[in-house]
Amino acid sequence: MKSRMLLFVVGALLWFVAIGARLYELQIDRHAEFARRAERQQQRVIELDPPRGTIYDARGRELAVSVEVESAFAVPREIVEPKTAAAALARALGADRARLERQLAADREFVWVARKLDPPQAKAVRDLGLAGVYFLEESKRYYPLRETAAQVLGYVGTDNQGLAGLEARFDKVVAGKPGRKTVLRDARAGLAVPPDLPSAAPLPGRDLHLTLDAAIQAMAEEELGATVRRLRAKSGSIVLLEPHTGAVVAMASYPTFDPNRFTAFGDEAWRNRAIADAFEPGSTFKMVTAAAALEQGLIHPDERLDCEMGGITLAGIRIADHKPFGTLSFREVIAKSSNVGTIKTALRVANADFYAAIRAFGFGRASGIDLPGESAGLLMPVERWPALAKAYISFGQGISVTPLQLTRAFGVVANGGRLLEPYVVRQIGSGAEAEWPHPEPVVQGEPVSPRTLATLRALLAGVTVPGGTGRGAAVEGYPVAGKTGTAQKAVPGRGYLPDEHIASFAGFAPVERPALVGLVVLDAPRGSYHGGEAAAPVFAAVMRRALLYLNVRPERERPELWPFERPAAPAEAVAPPGLVTAAREAPPPGTFPDLSGRTAREALAATTALGLAPVLRGSGVVARQSPPAGSPLPPQGTRIELWLDRGGTG
Repeated sequence: MKSRMLLFVVGALLWFVAIGARLYELQIDRHAEFARRAERQQQRVIELDPPRGTIYDARGRELAVSVEVESAFAVPREIVEPKTAAAALARALGADRARLERQLAADREFVWVARKLDPPQAKAVRDLGLAGVYFLEESKRYYPLRETAAQVLGYVGTDNQGLAGLEARFDKVVAGKPGRKTVLRDARAGLAVPPDLPSAAPLPGRDLHLTLDAAIQAMAEEELGATVRRLRAKSGSIVLLEPHTGAVVAMASYPTFDPNRFTAFGDEAWRNRAIADAFEPGSTFKMVTAAAALEQGLIHPDERLDCEMGGITLAGIRIADHKPFGTLSFREVIAKSSNVGTIKTALRVANADFYAAIRAFGFGRASGIDLPGESAGLLMPVERWPALAKAYISFGQGISVTPLQLTRAFGVVANGGRLLEPYVVRQIGSGAEAEWPHPEPVVQGEPVSPRTLATLRALLAGVTVPGGTGRGAAVEGYPVAGKTGTAQKAVPGRGYLPDEHIASFAGFAPVERPALVGLVVLDAPRGSYHGGEAAAPVFAAVMRRALLYLNVRPERERPELWPFERPAAPAEAVAPPGLVTAAREAPPPGTFPDLSGRTAREALAATTALGLAPVLRGSGVVARQSPPAGSPLPPQGTRIELWLDRGGTG
C-alpha cells in the first residue's frame, strides 16, 4: 500500500515537473517566439501607395495630380454570407460577381475588394453596411485635363507604377515612398487601427515641371483631331519645338485617350506617334538634299535645271515626278517640289558626303529625348546603298524618320545651324533641391554653315508663297518657311501602297526670327492627300493660334533675303466703330469676362490668363463668345470659343 502511494506521489511530482518545465519553455524560453506568432496572427501590415509628384506644364497648370481616395478590403472570415455579400458588392461596383464570391469565401485574413474607388463608388459600398468590409485611404493618379498630352504624360496602374510616357520614364522620381499601416484584429474578430501600432506615412514623390504649354497642346490636338476625322485619315501627329532651345512646346498624337480610364482604350490610342512612328518623309526631306548640295557649293539658287517634263531614267528605271516640269531654277525646284530637279542636284554630291549630311541632321539615330519608346528611324549604311539609293533618298524614299527627328532637322535652319537635343522636362522638384536637366541647350552638331543656312531659309520661304506647294501653310502677318511632303505609304514586305499616302508639312515662323518650328503628319488621308492640301493648312491653323497666344509680334518689314513677292502684312485688327466705346469694368469675381470688340491678341491674353484654352474662329475682333459674358467661370483648361468678325457683330 505504501509502495503504491509512493509511486503515485513520485509520478505526480514528475508530472508536475514536466508540466512546469513545459510551461517554463513556452512562457519563458520561447516567449518571444510565440509573441511574434500571436502578433502575426493578430496584426496585418498593409502597404499604402504614396502620392505621386505633380506634373505641371510650362505655365504651372496641373497636368497630373494625386488625390486621396478610399480602397475597400474585406476579412473573409468575418463574411457570414459570401454569396450574398458578393452579389451586393458586384452591383455597387459593376464588378465580376463570381470573382468577388471566390475572394470572400477564401480562408484568408485579408483581400482587396476594390482599389482606389471614386467617391460615388466608395459611398455605394459603404451604404451596404456589410460586416467584414473595411476602408483605407490611398492615393490615386488623376489627370484634370483628360486627353491633353495623354501620350506624353502616360498613365499609372492600380499598383501606383508608371506604365507609359513620363509616368514610366520618371517613375522612380515621381513615385515617392510607400507608407505602411498596421491593423489589429480585436476580441470581437473585428479590425482596429490602434495609434500605438507601428505605421509610416507615405512620402510623396517629386514634381515635374514640363516645357509643354497646355494651351498650345490643346490647340494642336484640336486641329489635328478635326483634320484626321474630316479626311478620314488613320492617324496623325504634330510636334512643336522652341527652335533655339530644343524644348518641346506641344506633341500631339491622334487617335488619343483619357489616361484617367486608359484601360477603355487600346494600343493605337496609347502610342506616342511623334517619337515612335517612323515613316518615309517624302519631299520634306528635300531640305536636307538642298543643304548638302549648297554646303559644298554644287548648286546655286538661280541655276536652271532641266526637269524633263515629268520623269528621269536612271539605270534603266524611270522615276516619275509628281507633275511635269520643264526648266526650273533651283529656287523653283524647291518651291514646286520637283523630284527630277532634286535628283539631279543630289547626283552631284558624293554618296559619302550625302550620307554624312543626313547623319549630321540627326537622322538614323535617336534624338535622346527624355521620353520612352523613341524610334531611331531607318538609314541604311552608305556602303550598302544600291545604285539608285541616293536618287530615291534625295526626295524622301528609302529612308524612315520620326516626326520628332524631322522637326528638329528643320530646327537647325530656324535656329542658326545647331542640332539640339529635344527635351520635355524642364525642372525636377521644387525649391532649393530643384534640378534642371537642361540648364543649357545640348548641341549635338552643326550640320551646315551660316552662309548655307541663309540661302536655305530663303528657299524654304519660297515654298509658302503663291506658286509654291506649301502656300496653304501661310499665316497672315507671320511669314512661314517650310516644305511639303507627299509620300506613298511603304509597308514592309508589300512595297508601296498605290492608294495610301503620308501627307506632311514641316516649317517654322516667323521666317527671320523663328518662335516655333513644327511638323504635321497625316497617315493615309482620303480625298486631299497631298502635303500642301492636307497637312499645310493644319500647320497654318496651329501656328497662327500659337503665335498669337505667345504674343509674337507680326513681321511687317520685307526681309532682305526674301526672294519672292508677297502681299504686305495687314494692319492690326481695329475694332469697328461702336464696338468699343469705353474701358470695361472688371467682371465680378468668378464670372467670365465680356470680350466683345477685343482683338484676337487681346482676347487670347485675357482668356489664357484665366487658364482657359481659347478657340478662335474667323478674323478681326470678337463678335460672339461662348460661354457668354457674366456666366460662371469654367474650370482651368476648358476650351472656349470666340467668333471674330471684321465688319461688326454678324
